[in-house]
Amino acid sequence: MRKYQASVTAVVRSLGLVFGDIGTSPIYTLAVVFLMTERTEAHCIGVLSLIIWTVTVLVSIEYAWLAMSLSRKGEGGTIVLRELLVPLLKSGRSVGVVSVLSFVGISLLIGDGVITPAISILSAVEGTLLIPGFEKTPVDVLVVAAAVIAIGLFSVQRRGTEKVAGTFGPVMVIWFCALAFSGIASILQSPQVLKALNPYYAFDFLRHNGLTGFLVLSEVILCATGGEALYADMGHLGRKPIVTAWYFVCAALLLNYMGQSAYLIRTPGAKNVLFEMIYHQASFLYVPFLVLSIMATVIASQAMISGMFSIVYQSMTTRVMPLFRVEYTSKEMHSQIYIGVVNWFLLLAVLLVMYEFRESGKLAAAYGLAVTGTMSLTGLFMTWIFWLKRKRSLAAVSAVVFVVDIVYFLANACKIPHGGYWSLILASIPLAVIFLYTEGQKRLYRRLRPMDRTPFLAEYLKRRESTRLIEGTALFFSRGIEKVPPYLVNTMFENGVVYEDNIIVSVVRRDDPFGIAWFFRDEPAPGLRIFEIQTGYMEIPDMERIFREAAISPRTIFYGMEDIATHSFFWRVFSIMKRLTPSFVQFYRMPSHLLHGVVTRVEM
Repeated sequence: MRKYQASVTAVVRSLGLVFGDIGTSPIYTLAVVFLMTERTEAHCIGVLSLIIWTVTVLVSIEYAWLAMSLSRKGEGGTIVLRELLVPLLKSGRSVGVVSVLSFVGISLLIGDGVITPAISILSAVEGTLLIPGFEKTPVDVLVVAAAVIAIGLFSVQRRGTEKVAGTFGPVMVIWFCALAFSGIASILQSPQVLKALNPYYAFDFLRHNGLTGFLVLSEVILCATGGEALYADMGHLGRKPIVTAWYFVCAALLLNYMGQSAYLIRTPGAKNVLFEMIYHQASFLYVPFLVLSIMATVIASQAMISGMFSIVYQSMTTRVMPLFRVEYTSKEMHSQIYIGVVNWFLLLAVLLVMYEFRESGKLAAAYGLAVTGTMSLTGLFMTWIFWLKRKRSLAAVSAVVFVVDIVYFLANACKIPHGGYWSLILASIPLAVIFLYTEGQKRLYRRLRPMDRTPFLAEYLKRRESTRLIEGTALFFSRGIEKVPPYLVNTMFENGVVYEDNIIVSVVRRDDPFGIAWFFRDEPAPGLRIFEIQTGYMEIPDMERIFREAAISPRTIFYGMEDIATHSFFWRVFSIMKRLTPSFVQFYRMPSHLLHGVVTRVEM
């Protein structure tokens, strides 16, 4: 009985943490789609069929089935697909291509993380226009109200969501039930919409509407936004609770879309379809439903913000992005973190997008490109992995899904002149940071000219015999001893600083998200030991506790700092980036009174 209850709890929790984005898409999807096409019964059924089969192919098949069958120790996401694919590749050039594409995927997800809160909150606030007395509310007032909600949401991030996270799931249960029941009530009045379950009507709509039908796909994709969260959040909740919850969510969404289509057939002049349908069905429940919709959009936005923190943190620990300052917001749940730089960047971008577009219908013109780009990369990586693993049937299905992804991506590419360029602008910022940082780190490493193990040990033994040793233990941070960083060489050999006990600390990232292990690896020379700390890529290890439990009492901790001299604009920006972000020891919260930075001047 307890096991069953635990699974129900996990399913309900996943409703709040995973399905907020796709769960709020009925608020705006049909309203936006029918700005582009006539509101005839045939078009309503054709568009509905497209929505049903888009959700089926791009969410149920691509993510719930194919993607979630690919994981690395229970984790999912773009970085995981890259980690699965790279070992299967033989060509170094292919590895480089995959790395670049994964960087693009990360950047697109961050760009999507800006537009999602903006369109969700704006569309919900616009529902107040149906309340008697509020019909003529100016657009500026709606934008300010949405901005206030966004500012409030981002302002509480530092306090963490642990206390309110428990209410997310139950609220979304009520939300999905409301969507399902309202949809059923409307379907009963116009049951002909059930014909849309037949994919013939989707193809028929595209066949008869030519270019317009193709462009409609760019708005139909709104029904599947957030589908990628099923895979990206798999490590937090597990595959089974998410897939089980998806059955319920999928049924509720499709029932509501059918209900909205039925309402459109009866009331072709409807603009904000979902809210008008609810108001028509039960006007006395409209205000509670509006409040519920705003809560649902806030939850959807919260899930996206938390997801952005996780994505950026994964990128930091895999050395794709600089080390931004990270704070825990929960003592129990290590996955709940706060990254101030990311939080305020997202808020400023959300407010800018709200101010620029002002209406959810117009904002939809910027939405979809990032989502379909991410889906296309997922489809490509999956097909590649299945093919290299000789799973031909899965590779064939995945290839078909990839083709569908590309069709939707091309349809959304047509939005670029009409606002879609915002997705590219927003995604280009993290992409530029990634490329500049990764290339800068490579060039910096080459210019530093680390010392090989053999000559280092020979020189160390010579210095140890001829130099007066300092009492106590000194710690030096390095990825290992095969390539010894210049700051360590300069400290020992140029400055003659050799302690009785010298420990080189190496921090190694593991493939799994959580867990920490530490041990002394070897002692290559008298008074020189290698201490390795292995951590999951979502962990921030407590270094002081680790040293205490390993019986290490350092007298001093040395670390390297680079003074970059350059005439290149790009490397100047890289130098500024390095100065503004925390150093390695600051990131890991080393005791400040023991720290000694050793500066190495580098020409770039």
